[in-house]
Amino acid sequence: MGFLAPWFLAGLAALGLPIYVHLLRQHKTEPLPFSSLMFFEQRTQSSIKHRRLRYLMLMALRLLLLFLIVLAFANPFWKSTALINRGEPLLVVGIDHSFSMRSGTRLADAKQGAAGIIAAKGGGARAQVISLGNNADVLTKPEQDKSILRAAIESIQAGDGKTNFGEFSRAIRSISNAAQVPLQVHLFSDFQRTGLPAGFNDLQLPTGVELKLHPVANRAETNYAVETVSAPATVWDTKKARVQATVAGYESPAAKKTVSLVVNGRALQSKPVELAANGRATVEFIGIEANYGFAKCEIRIDGNDALPGDDRMLFAIERADPKKALMIHESRDGRSPLYYKAALGSAGESAFTLDVVPVEQAGGLNLSRYAFVVAADVLSLPSSLEASLTKYVQTGGSVMIALGPSSARRNRVPVTGDPVSEGKYYSRDGARFDTVGHVDTTFAPIAKASGWQGVRFYYSVRTPAANARVLARLTDETPLLYEKKIGEGRAVVFASGLDNLTNDFPQFPAFVAFAEQSARYLAGVDERQSVAAVGSSIELRTQRETALGVEVMDPDGKRAMSLSEAARASSFMVTREGFFEVRRANGRHEMIAVNADRRESDLGLIPEETRSLWSGAAGETVQAGIGPAASSKKEEEQVHPYWWHLMFAALLAAVVETIVASRYLGVEQEA
Repeated sequence: MGFLAPWFLAGLAALGLPIYVHLLRQHKTEPLPFSSLMFFEQRTQSSIKHRRLRYLMLMALRLLLLFLIVLAFANPFWKSTALINRGEPLLVVGIDHSFSMRSGTRLADAKQGAAGIIAAKGGGARAQVISLGNNADVLTKPEQDKSILRAAIESIQAGDGKTNFGEFSRAIRSISNAAQVPLQVHLFSDFQRTGLPAGFNDLQLPTGVELKLHPVANRAETNYAVETVSAPATVWDTKKARVQATVAGYESPAAKKTVSLVVNGRALQSKPVELAANGRATVEFIGIEANYGFAKCEIRIDGNDALPGDDRMLFAIERADPKKALMIHESRDGRSPLYYKAALGSAGESAFTLDVVPVEQAGGLNLSRYAFVVAADVLSLPSSLEASLTKYVQTGGSVMIALGPSSARRNRVPVTGDPVSEGKYYSRDGARFDTVGHVDTTFAPIAKASGWQGVRFYYSVRTPAANARVLARLTDETPLLYEKKIGEGRAVVFASGLDNLTNDFPQFPAFVAFAEQSARYLAGVDERQSVAAVGSSIELRTQRETALGVEVMDPDGKRAMSLSEAARASSFMVTREGFFEVRRANGRHEMIAVNADRRESDLGLIPEETRSLWSGAAGETVQAGIGPAASSKKEEEQVHPYWWHLMFAALLAAVVETIVASRYLGVEQEA
């Protein structure tokens, strides 16, 4: 017998509590009124307190109750030794088919070694086959038939995923829990160090598992790869489009490589790049010749290395005409459209054409033609135009509202409905103007447009900005920039003007960057996903689009999802390289280039001591062999806790104590 939590036995000191309670009763005499004390003999009062135990049965029950509770929390147990039949051992063969196994003959060697293990097993022994990539997939149930097992091994093909040894150990733990028999596990892999999980505990295997590692690569091989590509998802001006690529070498000497830009199978540009030993280099291409629509592009380097599959990286672009945007302003305000249009036009790429319309002429416009709308300090906004603008935003459009002196005369902000508290003037003299006190750098238009701190604000409109995400504040805590979701669209409110009268923002370079980035954000230009890695998920629909179908076409031009999945799935996991076409629920078509995880390009191996530690930490080693003569019986010590028996006894003691206490207290009240 023993205790799993012996420190709880210190709670036995609480047994003194019932004894103390039952000793509280002391002998007392009631004072009686008397006319005179002259006839009483004088004596010294005794200082001894008369105490005695009362209700011994009740006290014993309370002591027993506390004793049982303390003993139960200490978790007592007793052990027994028994001869347990654990069943025939199960053979598990794992084969790594990740992207790095494409190097040389690694996968073929792994499949040949696994087939040899299956051929050597006894006729009555059972075995399972597992393939390992991003996930560990169990290909067979426990089988005795060698032909079925060999067919499963032959069906394994080189994948584009990343090795995940943590997932392999998780699968072995699951098989061990389900089979309840000893396991002999054989894993064939190149044991790439990038496949190790973050914590070694993820590799732990349970008792009764024997792990044998079979490396198919004995040394790290030299490899060069296109590591990253940065390219715009949409191109409006092909002459200004920029593509940047990073080329890396692993276990490599200094070398000179040729990097090429390929569009729709045609090499457009090539540049030489020099790599240091185990180094990286960046190359940039300016200009992409492509027709309208989607183009399949790639960055390619000359190969002759161990892993030719990563000598290219795919990306997709869409060539389109500039999007149309609308700016509504008061007729007397000529500065706001002047500065905003100039800033938008001087951006690196002409992504937008801006239509500038006075508010009096904007009533009959079809707002659905525009990617976003800017309302610059409008006062006389007709109710019909405001209703059209509100409906435009609720159905998925975006609007930016700039508030100036004219807006302060309105009771509320257009579209958002926020009440206008006041219009506040700051002095231009001395240092009595206001400045930006806080910005949210997670907001893309602010993060990419630094330099707000030096801007002077001479006027602002104060609003409560309720239920909104505040992106920037002035030093007096006035919300300067905030975003609000309205239906399926959004409104961004700038609590000052876009001219040089309410602030000097237009005179700063940050104004150009803010105009460009806020326009791209409002139009949703940067939200399109054009590059993904194998094993990642592509978002297909939002919660509001659950009733709409989505279609995904794989690189072979076939539907990648069933009809039921296309109707319900919110995301799609890509498991291979190539170009996927996505027809989203909102009607937008996209092309996404999927590449193998570039962590697979580093062919460095797990150190020998780490592999030994992993295989040696597989719990208790199985002494039985794989075959019909293998012994499957073993003496084991079994632990039997009985804390729940004690808790049940404590419950009974509590019930009896309640009954006895009620009887005693009832008698005492009658007395």
